[in-house]
Amino acid sequence: MLYLDFFYRGVRCREQTALQDTAENRRRVQALMNRISREIKQGRFDYAATFPGSPRALQFSAPPDDTMGNAATKMSCSTTAPAVDPAPVTPSFAEFSVTWRNEMAPQWRRQHRESVDAVFDAHLLTEFGNRPVGSITKADVLTFRAKLAAMPGRSNKKLAAATVNKIMGLLRQCVEEASERFETTSAFKGVKRLKGRRPDVKPFSLEEVERIRATIRPDFRNYVTCRFFTGMRTGEINGLKWKYVDFENELIKVREVFSGGEAEENAKTESSLRDIPMLPMVREALRQQWKERDPDAEYVFCSRTGNPIDAHNFANRTWYPLLRYLELEKRRPYQTRHTAATLMLASGENPEWIARLMGHTNTQMLFTVYSRYVPNLTRQDGLAFTGLVSGTSALRTQSVTADQIDALDAATLRRLLKRHLSTASAA
Repeated sequence: MLYLDFFYRGVRCREQTALQDTAENRRRVQALMNRISREIKQGRFDYAATFPGSPRALQFSAPPDDTMGNAATKMSCSTTAPAVDPAPVTPSFAEFSVTWRNEMAPQWRRQHRESVDAVFDAHLLTEFGNRPVGSITKADVLTFRAKLAAMPGRSNKKLAAATVNKIMGLLRQCVEEASERFETTSAFKGVKRLKGRRPDVKPFSLEEVERIRATIRPDFRNYVTCRFFTGMRTGEINGLKWKYVDFENELIKVREVFSGGEAEENAKTESSLRDIPMLPMVREALRQQWKERDPDAEYVFCSRTGNPIDAHNFANRTWYPLLRYLELEKRRPYQTRHTAATLMLASGENPEWIARLMGHTNTQMLFTVYSRYVPNLTRQDGLAFTGLVSGTSALRTQSVTADQIDALDAATLRRLLKRHLSTASAA
């Protein structure tokens, strides 16, 4: 059996444990010994609280008699305490993870909570469940990450970097909270995310959009029209209720989502709670849907039973067969959202307006993800700038005769005068 051997107030103390001599038990006892050494050094060690059944507890119940005793204690501690304080006694990773998840649950959406629990059950508890959370080291973290990276994925030979990063991200949050709470060294110091490819965005062209709208089953035509021209996420449009459709102000209010078979009065992010202006084709589609609605159904797009459209059934029974019929590349229904963003950017709409409509916090994602699909944003020939400079120079040197002015129609004359005045004011 393992026991502790240390000096306190100049007295050598030995305390027996009921733990057998194993590597795991040695770590646990060493962690306790480290905590005792630290508390002795800080002058706050309580012998009776640490060893309540020990005969020495009564001996040390009184404060030390003199400074000599304190000096002896400090001297003995300096010889027995390690150079660097390792981790104190900590709960197991499984126990702490339950505490941490319960504390974080109020700020997580239901679907995210379920996803977090699934990751812990499938990967993290299996690897670290019985380990004291304070004993997890950087080497353990890197070994686990390498093991994840070698695991098979759904459609790939190995797990994608994004999946590995998601699992490691949850482990990092849990372990770093434990290190801060128990004052241990962070196991993630210097550990970076894996680099991975961003999923390809494959939007539809405007011609393909019109072919899909013209060919799809009539009962889904209004549905795909709204998806293509609002950029709403799947959960947002499937969870759209009539009370959030404001025909008077021509707005669609995103206030709820439908995912995992349940509706939630929440959204992916704070910026996702937004009002989307109805474009003419969207307004027409919603008015037609209103006329054909079931008066008892609260959802805008629903099945015959009044339930929201099932995303899985729609994709497999309607969407993918339609793409095969039209001989279009297979793409997820979520690409309708990417299509809306690229079409709006290509038409010259204000990027900040588009970002708000899409529910993005800022415009960074627009230019990072969609810029290559917008010709004016990806041109590298300098023709636009050359045209601006050349046009300005020509206007400054150009002279127009009276006969030429008489030959111009009124609209052209107004345009030339306006351009001349703006150029003169700029000069």
